[in-house]
Amino acid sequence: MTPPSKTPTAGAPPSRRSKSVGPAVVVGTALEFFDFYLYASMAALVFGPIFFPSENSAVSTLAAFSTFAVGFLVRPLGGIVFGILGDRIGRKAVLTCTLLLMGVATGCIGLIPSYETIGIAAPILLVVFRLLQGFGAGAEFGSAVAMSYEHAASKSRGRQGAWPALGVNIGLLASSLAVTAVTSLSDDALHSWGWRVPFLVSFVLVGLGYWMRRSLPETPEFEQMAAAAQTRKKAQPLRNLLKNHWRGLTVVAVSTIGLNSISYIFKTFSLSYLAEFRDVAANVGAFGISLASAVAIVVVPLAGRLCDTAGTRRVMLIGAGGIAVLAFPFFWLLDTDRPIYIWAALILTVGIVQPTLLAASGSFLAQQFPPEVRVSGLGAGREVSGAFAGGLAPLAALTMVTLSPTHSTWGVSVIFIAGALFIAGSALGDQYRDGTLRVGIDDLQARQEATVRSQ
Repeated sequence: MTPPSKTPTAGAPPSRRSKSVGPAVVVGTALEFFDFYLYASMAALVFGPIFFPSENSAVSTLAAFSTFAVGFLVRPLGGIVFGILGDRIGRKAVLTCTLLLMGVATGCIGLIPSYETIGIAAPILLVVFRLLQGFGAGAEFGSAVAMSYEHAASKSRGRQGAWPALGVNIGLLASSLAVTAVTSLSDDALHSWGWRVPFLVSFVLVGLGYWMRRSLPETPEFEQMAAAAQTRKKAQPLRNLLKNHWRGLTVVAVSTIGLNSISYIFKTFSLSYLAEFRDVAANVGAFGISLASAVAIVVVPLAGRLCDTAGTRRVMLIGAGGIAVLAFPFFWLLDTDRPIYIWAALILTVGIVQPTLLAASGSFLAQQFPPEVRVSGLGAGREVSGAFAGGLAPLAALTMVTLSPTHSTWGVSVIFIAGALFIAGSALGDQYRDGTLRVGIDDLQARQEATVRSQ
């Protein structure tokens, strides 16, 4: 049993340079998730007939969703590799690298010819760029959370920890508006050139994001640990995580399974469900996501402030309860086939409950680890479990509904309830209590060496 230790610099004032952190984190994360959710939406609506043509449209859609899942398979590798780099060379360098990798890969997707033009090479190229996209995304959110959290004063870590969540929803709003615009075109225009435009715009957006992130200051907590850089190079981060921080890893993994499962079903499966099984125009669902993400942009800062007053654990429990309550009513509203009710369902879930959880998860997940292993812990714990949940949950939901003779959605509602239980369980296992965090002997030694070298 290791003794409890105060988190380093818990009450330290934020860096004077941190005023530039908020915009850079928000804009950069928005650009990253614009790319990611754009792919998810197009996989649900367009990629099937373009890259996986079949006489059965449901089979084509399943194949397209499989490529969406492929991106999640490589995310753990990206999270682990970039997580280790983030704890060794700094958060700033990793955030810049992930932005370039994911943005360029997304732009290249818009240049891939169709299956009819180059045959099997088309889906192969799609998978390759999707793998690169997933590899870059593996460390984006965790690194952004660490950057925001470590620049915050102790009384504002909920608000600043929610910055990446704000960026996620701005990116979702931008991508959903883009999807709404292109799906309003004729089917011929959409499938021939319309779907490519948002992907090609990514080349411009990644340039903007790179310009903003290159001026990011490094976090005070990482700079304080720089004196022990030699020690960290000799250490084995993954061994340290498994030995000294397995409880924190478990909390992060369980939370992410629940959050990613519900998030990607709400945002991707619902679009496919409406188009494939309810015969609802594609732009109705896309516009509903736009409305919901606009609401989320207001909800996220409020949820961050609530975390600072009520505590992140309590906010996580409230959000989990909201998911459980909406598990069945969500589909009751979708099944009306009426736009106003569909939009209401998406606003309640994608616009209010899920963003509240995402905003709380920033500071909640970051506080499970000391700064020495924070990015590594977030990358390994979040992405390994997230790959399983986020990649397979929409595919499992679509498969269950497809195989059901009546296209029943009760199984998907059960996934929502299970996700809520995972989130609640992780909140109850919070490792940060009363301003203290249990740390391992390796971390205590690293801090002591850093203190001695800085004197």
